[in-house]
Amino acid sequence: MNTHALPATWLSVIVTTLMTWTTTHLMAADPVPAAKPNVVLFLVDDMGWMDSTPYGSQYYETPNMQRLQRQSMRFTNAYAVPLCSPTRASILTGQYSSRHRVTSASGHQPAAPAGASPYPAKVPAQRPLIYANSKNYLDPGLESLAEVLRDAGYRTGHFGKWHLGLSQQHWPERHGFEVAFHAEPSPGPASYFSPYGVHRTGNPSGKHHVGTITDGPDGEYITNRLTDEAIRFVEAHRNEPFFLNFWHYAVHGPWGHKEAYTKQFAEKTDPLGRQNNPIMASMLQSVDESLGRMLDKFDQLGLTDNTLFIFYSDNGGNTHSNVPGSRQMVNIKPGHPKWEFVQDWKKWAGDQPPTNNAPLREGKGRIYEGGQRVPLMVRWPGQIKPGSTSDAVVGPIDLYPTILQAAGLEKPDGHVVDGESLLPVLKQTGRLNRQAYFTWFPHLIPAVSVRQGDWKLIRRFEPHPQYPETRELYNLKDDIGETQNLATMRPDRVAELDGLIDQFVRDTGALYPKPNPDYKADATATPGSSDVTSGLVPRMCQLVKSEGAIRVVIEGRTPFLGTAQVKSTGPITLTLRARASAGGQGKVQWKTAGQTTFPESGQVVSYQLAPAAQWQDVSVELPLKDRSSVIRLYLPADAAELEIQSIRFRGAGGRETLWDFSGVSR
Repeated sequence: MNTHALPATWLSVIVTTLMTWTTTHLMAADPVPAAKPNVVLFLVDDMGWMDSTPYGSQYYETPNMQRLQRQSMRFTNAYAVPLCSPTRASILTGQYSSRHRVTSASGHQPAAPAGASPYPAKVPAQRPLIYANSKNYLDPGLESLAEVLRDAGYRTGHFGKWHLGLSQQHWPERHGFEVAFHAEPSPGPASYFSPYGVHRTGNPSGKHHVGTITDGPDGEYITNRLTDEAIRFVEAHRNEPFFLNFWHYAVHGPWGHKEAYTKQFAEKTDPLGRQNNPIMASMLQSVDESLGRMLDKFDQLGLTDNTLFIFYSDNGGNTHSNVPGSRQMVNIKPGHPKWEFVQDWKKWAGDQPPTNNAPLREGKGRIYEGGQRVPLMVRWPGQIKPGSTSDAVVGPIDLYPTILQAAGLEKPDGHVVDGESLLPVLKQTGRLNRQAYFTWFPHLIPAVSVRQGDWKLIRRFEPHPQYPETRELYNLKDDIGETQNLATMRPDRVAELDGLIDQFVRDTGALYPKPNPDYKADATATPGSSDVTSGLVPRMCQLVKSEGAIRVVIEGRTPFLGTAQVKSTGPITLTLRARASAGGQGKVQWKTAGQTTFPESGQVVSYQLAPAAQWQDVSVELPLKDRSSVIRLYLPADAAELEIQSIRFRGAGGRETLWDFSGVSR
């Protein structure tokens, strides 16, 4: 019998069987939908747009950020709110701060009582407007990003700064994070070095509540510790989708740094002559090392290709802290809890602020580009072209819908999302659909801005001594430093963008400032009025008439009197006749007629008011070379019972501007 010759019926059976088997197994082997991507949000605190090699710094050394940039899309027009908490709340909700109402960095303060009005019941008579208070917590009623991901099967973990609620009912554990490692929700950590429970003023007896963070070995650096904990979370959940919310404390105050690194940068000079603060450079190097460890770990675990990795900052770089006359440096004497910190800063950084955002204008806490334009890099291998760049105008409201779409998830019903998914931009398949992008910032120097294409309009709610124009229009393509206000030249563009702001206010329910019913117009009257304080605009303080003087009630950390009444050319001598039981250091700052803003350095002179019950005359020489425009007289913030009898400015040729309060009565 020929075993190789099979009957036709047998062949038919065999062929049928093979076809059935093949069809069944091919169907079973159809491509399974790709696993949901892991999501990492690596957020740095107070990192400015220019604070890394990928964005042009020639002083800071950030090789791992450069490494990430080569693997990512780098955004050149990424925005944040000028302070941290509003940005963080927008990330987790996808909403503008005007909608979720976390508008300032007050998450370390107690929450207002339920049902309390967002507006203060009463404000000083010198203030024409009443501004709504910020919420001090992220509303638990909002559907957070972590909650949506958790409910879809993601493991969720938060590590680091929170600053979105003081009490446990507002901690990250109540917003969808299954694992949380966070210190007490203050603006900065209690200490960068273990033990972390030491009160952040440095008082070893002042224990602070530290959330869920536990102390490590003495001297352990918190940037390293957070990285250890984040990596432990990744290793534990390597076989299931996870959302790692990694929010560093650095490079925020109290500016704990590794001196070995700092010493190296102290010997380095920025070729651009801008960024020369070795403390900030040291802290950024530690953050960069943290980033490198994370990238290495994802490579080692084989997780890189299926991870959406986002590198971002919460606001612009800090350009105001620790300079002469600032709150951090005023009235700090031996024995003060911050004395050692001040000496450490002066040793390494001198009079330099933490960073320099040039060519952007100003920095953190201001609505100019230096305060809200930040670094943003996004990596997703196979989805995003490595080393690509985008000039799309994006912000924190966009991360919520972007991450959900990347995970294949829908936005939760009933939850309003103001942002747009960035996936079309990231994959280079489309553009964003929105008409404009907005920043709502009704604090410090209150304003709202709109960015549409190359145009940016800033609307201030009221004139300010430093910023007298209520409309500022800039073409950022031609003027990234916001040096030329085009508002009077382009009223058509101002009107168009103003209309967009009005619509934004209506759409988001923004709490617009209200008129103060107790406002006294003569408190900031025009020149020539009978009021003795005419021409002096108080900020972070009140002026109250006393017998033969004006009493100053300090209300903020940098109180000052601003004036545009002093119009002299050449050197000006300021003579202040005052008395204060505590005394302290103040300063005088100015800008000239040709300057649109106050320079960050060079045009400031400090003075000392001795503690005394008697009147004393303090004279300060202002070495102006051009005609003065606006002068700010900063008062000692820690002075108690501060009274002023007169303020005299004498310019070239004997020209004098005088405020004499000696004849004032209550």
